[in-house]
Amino acid sequence: MPVTIDRTTSSRPAPPARLSLTPGPGGLDGMWWPRSRALTRELPLLTEALGDVWGRITGITVNPAYWTVIPRRVSVTGRTVQVGWSTEEQDPHRVTLFTADGRRDVLVIPPESGAEAAAQLMAGADIDAPALEGAAERIDARSREEAWETDGGARPPSSLSRPMGSTGRLPARRRR
Repeated sequence: MPVTIDRTTSSRPAPPARLSLTPGPGGLDGMWWPRSRALTRELPLLTEALGDVWGRITGITVNPAYWTVIPRRVSVTGRTVQVGWSTEEQDPHRVTLFTADGRRDVLVIPPESGAEAAAQLMAGADIDAPALEGAAERIDARSREEAWETDGGARPPSSLSRPMGSTGRLPARRRR
């Protein structure tokens, strides 16, 4: 029996990158709220959007603390952009993009953030960079904790851990 595999691409265009490009104090040039931690999916959207504003993006660096897979390069509108990483020189909450004119630093709002928290951060252009990075860190920690608890990592509340009157011991086995 023949099997047909449809390899057509989705007719739906990729959603645009969620960005706020208001330069702020502390060297931030904007804020980015990716939809996932998949850099191969997210970076092309980001570089395409920023290339229209800042010119051709030639390279990107990230800190691997929050990205599970870091590609060496990504394809953006028919060309290749190099991707690098550093744990010492790269802030974990920033993505650095390089253009012919220099570098641009963008704060990464954790993709797991709720819409309200992300909107507050993206609207916080008048807040200094360390405060924004601290807020991103708190959101990221809260998101990781919530994911851990929903994955079964949390213990039940102490009032539910055993029935009332229980000693917590298993009943003794009867010998036959």
